[in-house]
Amino acid sequence: MRVLVVNAGSSSLKLSVLEGGQVLAKSDLPADRDGFDRDELAAFLNGTELDAVGHRVVHGGTEFTEPTVLDDDVLNALRDLTDLAPLHQPKSLAGIDAVAAVRPGLPTVACFDTAFHATLSEVAYTYAIPAEWRSQWKVRRFGFHGLSHAYSSRRAAGIIGRPASALRLVVCHLGAGASLCAVAGGRSVDTTMGFTPLEGLVMATRSGSVDPGLVLWLQEHAGLSAAQVAAALEHESGLLALGGDDDMRALLRRAERGDAGAMLAIDVYVHRLVAGIAAMTAALGGLDVLVFTGGVGENASAIRAAAAESLAHLGVNLDNHLNKNASRDADLSSTDSLVRTVVVAAREDLEIERGVQSALLAG
Repeated sequence: MRVLVVNAGSSSLKLSVLEGGQVLAKSDLPADRDGFDRDELAAFLNGTELDAVGHRVVHGGTEFTEPTVLDDDVLNALRDLTDLAPLHQPKSLAGIDAVAAVRPGLPTVACFDTAFHATLSEVAYTYAIPAEWRSQWKVRRFGFHGLSHAYSSRRAAGIIGRPASALRLVVCHLGAGASLCAVAGGRSVDTTMGFTPLEGLVMATRSGSVDPGLVLWLQEHAGLSAAQVAAALEHESGLLALGGDDDMRALLRRAERGDAGAMLAIDVYVHRLVAGIAAMTAALGGLDVLVFTGGVGENASAIRAAAAESLAHLGVNLDNHLNKNASRDADLSSTDSLVRTVVVAAREDLEIERGVQSALLAG
């Protein structure tokens, strides 16, 4: 089955054509005023035979918990979820519309970032808020980055040669967005993102978790509107606010030169990361494998080393040479480490291809 995998971002449409796990072609197309440039999309697909299309959709709510074949009813339901992910859902829908216009009639499957977390227990997904909020507005923790967490946990098990069903893993998806997931027996049991992708770790420009009282104080006493607070927490916070740069590579270079702002940004980032990993380990009742993926997780050996050093009491111990010279999809553990530490190349495209095949074969 030859599958077009579509990942719609805020400013680009990431495309790849896969067959049997092999990438045959890929491209990033820029967004235009109306969504995505359909002429460029048509040019990329010109002459390419396709059997199906798979779209990454950030939010599936509680209704869509597995890859789903798109029809009008499903599309309308996804539009109704826009209020839950106003920054991401419209881009996914625009990508779906663009591909349907250029290649109408192809079987199309939506693969959801929230779906992997459908296995969260009521204890894990429930906020301690008024029952009316939870029942009327369905306020709960959803979790995100599920496509990455699902693939990375399975791939990590393969790297160490043990079945995922027998492992307790904490997956660290560290990119511009960042989240952790506690995976037991191949299932998500806890995660750091919640009702929105703003909760949890410090990210490139997102704050991660803050005291909700701070948000109220800023509105009541500083005179900021809800829109101003939201924009600041989403786009003007995180590493950018702490160190003046949202790129971890630049911050690490500056920290080596003794830059105080960069060092603070990195220290805060690692502090939150380590605390989150410990919390995920507690949810699992122990830890067998620690997994790093995403742009920072795959490439920033200094971040992996700093986290491992603070997690030594949990049995995490890296081989310094392996860590500094890590290739993608590798075991970085020292020979005496009680916990295996693995780096995995993020491959959401492979997870989407897998989801397309399962949805269409099931149908």
